[in-house]
Amino acid sequence: MIGAYGRPLAAELVAAVAEFLETDVRAATSGQVNFHARVAANALRIVERELLDEGDEECGAALAGLGVADEEQLAAAIRAGELDARADDVTACLRTLVRRRLAVAHPGYDTE
Repeated sequence: MIGAYGRPLAAELVAAVAEFLETDVRAATSGQVNFHARVAANALRIVERELLDEGDEECGAALAGLGVADEEQLAAAIRAGELDARADDVTACLRTLVRRRLAVAHPGYDTE
């Protein structure tokens, strides 16, 4: 699917800059600049995965199953004790949310 602004897509632009940092910049630098290029490339890869992430439906369904619209409402309901009787459902929902975050931030860490 082509975005509203045509090609390249935002994720493609981010990936191109990350690739540049990972290859050209890191090969031409050392020390602190090399390390910062690596950190910047890793940050851009996270942004790229966020832009490409399609896990909203799964997380939305998990939240809706508990009768909340978003994570803020979930946190408020947990703090208020409104979901105490549904601890297993809350745990399953939290696992879904955390798995999605890990898949974006640290691929490979999202499996049990």
